Amino acid sequence: MSMEIVYPCSATVKQDVACRIIMVSAQQWPNLVHSLSPWSEGGILQSVADEGEFSGKTEQTLLLHANAKPSRLMLVGLGDETKITSRVYRTAASLAVQQLRQCHLSSWVFDLHLCCADTVVDVADCLFDGALLELYRFERYKSPGADGKDARLSDADVICCAFGAIAVDSLAAVQQRLTQRKIISAGVCLARDLVNEPGNVKTPSYLAQIAWQLAEEHHLKCTLLGPAELERQGFGALLAVAKGSICEPRLIALEYTGAGDASAPIALVGKGVTFDSGGISLKPGEGMDQMKMDMAGGAAVLATMGIIAQLQLPVNVIGVVPAVENMPSDRATRPGDIVTSLSGQTIEILNTDAEGRLILADAIAWVGKKNPAMIIDLATLTGACIMALGHHASAVLGNDDELVQGLRQAGEKVGERLWQLPLFEEYADQLKSQVADMKNIGGRPAGTITAAAFLQKFVAEIPWAHLDIAGTAWEEKGKPGQPSGGTGFGVRLLVEYLQSR
Repeated sequence: MSMEIVYPCSATVKQDVACRIIMVSAQQWPNLVHSLSPWSEGGILQSVADEGEFSGKTEQTLLLHANAKPSRLMLVGLGDETKITSRVYRTAASLAVQQLRQCHLSSWVFDLHLCCADTVVDVADCLFDGALLELYRFERYKSPGADGKDARLSDADVICCAFGAIAVDSLAAVQQRLTQRKIISAGVCLARDLVNEPGNVKTPSYLAQIAWQLAEEHHLKCTLLGPAELERQGFGALLAVAKGSICEPRLIALEYTGAGDASAPIALVGKGVTFDSGGISLKPGEGMDQMKMDMAGGAAVLATMGIIAQLQLPVNVIGVVPAVENMPSDRATRPGDIVTSLSGQTIEILNTDAEGRLILADAIAWVGKKNPAMIIDLATLTGACIMALGHHASAVLGNDDELVQGLRQAGEKVGERLWQLPLFEEYADQLKSQVADMKNIGGRPAGTITAAAFLQKFVAEIPWAHLDIAGTAWEEKGKPGQPSGGTGFGVRLLVEYLQSR
C-alpha cells in the first residue's frame, strides 16, 4: 500500500476526497453546530447535539452524509481542550482511519481550520502519525477474502491523505514534518513486520540479510559475524544460547556516520532472539507461539538505523543486534553450565530461559570496545516487567540520569512511555555465585532490576540505559493505531531522542 500526501493551502482539496475529517473539542462543538456548512443547514448538527449522538468527548466519532463535496463528514472528539495531548490527536486520527478503511474509503482530508496557527505543524504531525500507524496490517500470508470479509486495502491502493485549511506561511514546515513522519512510520512498519514474521522464516541469518539490505539501500556500513568468528573472538555467552539450535547465530552491526569520524558514536543494542523456546528450561506450551517476538529490540534497532540514514541526522550511531535462536537439543546449554563471556567474566547459567541478558552481555562488551558516547539497549527481557508495569509502559534503568530522563522525555513526546526503576548496588548481590563471577538469574524478587544489574556488569563506565520492552513489544487484542501483533515499540522513541541531540 502506498500513501500519497497532499499539502493544500486552501479548502479546494475537499472537492477531490471521499471524506472530510474534523477534530473537535468539547468546547468547540457548540459553535461548530451552527457554523459548519452545509451540515449545519437544516438543523442536521443541531439534531445530533440535541439527541446526544456527539458532544466532542474523547474518542467519540460520528460519520455523516450530505449532498456536498465531499459527501461524507467525520467528526472526532478530542474531549476537554485543556487536556488534549499528542496522544489524544494520534488516537483520534487512528480511530477515524479505522472507520474509513472499514467503509473502503481511501481518500480523506484532515480539516485543520479549528487548529491554532502556532500548533498546526505539531497537530498535523500527530494526525499523520496516527493515520499511518492505523493503516498497518501484517497479512502477507493470508489469501484475499480468506476470512469471509475482506476489508483490506491492497498493496495497489493509494491512500490519499490531505491536510486542509493550512496557512501559506505554515505550509513548508508542515510538508517537511510530514515527509519525515512518513519515513519514520515506514520504519515502524518494518519493525512490526520483522516481529510478526514466523520463526520458520525469521532465523538469525534472515535478520542478517535484512540488515545487509538496509546497508545497501541507505549506505550504511554492515558487519556480520558468524559462528567461527564469534568463537574466535570469545563470544562465550552468546554462543551458549545458540548451541541448541540448528540455526547459526549472527552478530549484526550497522554503522551510520552523520557527524564525522571524530565524534564518538551512540550505540544501540537490540536483543535478537528470533524464537525463544526457553531452551532446556522449556517454557510452557501455552502462548509459546508469541515467542517469535523476542527479537523486538533488535527489530527496533535495525529500523532506527534505516530511518536516521534517510533523515541524515548529524550524529554517529552504531546499531548492534546479537541474533540467535534458543532451542532445546542434545547440544543445548544445561542449567548449571559455566561459560566465559566476551568480557572475560564467567557466568553460571542457572536458567536457560534467561538467555537475552547473555547475548546482550557479549554485544554490549563488543560495542564497548568502540568507545561509544553512550549505550542504549532494548530487549523483551523479563516477564517481571509485565507484572510491574503491564502493557502500558516500558521500564528504563541505567547508570546515567541525564540519559534516562532524555529517553523518558522522548517517549512521552511520541507516545511510547518509559517508567524508571531503581538500580541500587544491593540488587547486584542477588547475582552472586559460589562457583563463577555471577549467576544469570537473581531469583524472583525484582526480576527486571536484577536483569539490568546483570547487564550493568558489562557496561564498564560508559553512560548506559536499558529499556525492558517485554510488555509493550506485542499487542494481544489490537487497539487504535496498533493491530494485534508486533508494535514496533522503541523506533519512534529512539528517533526522537537522536533528533533531540
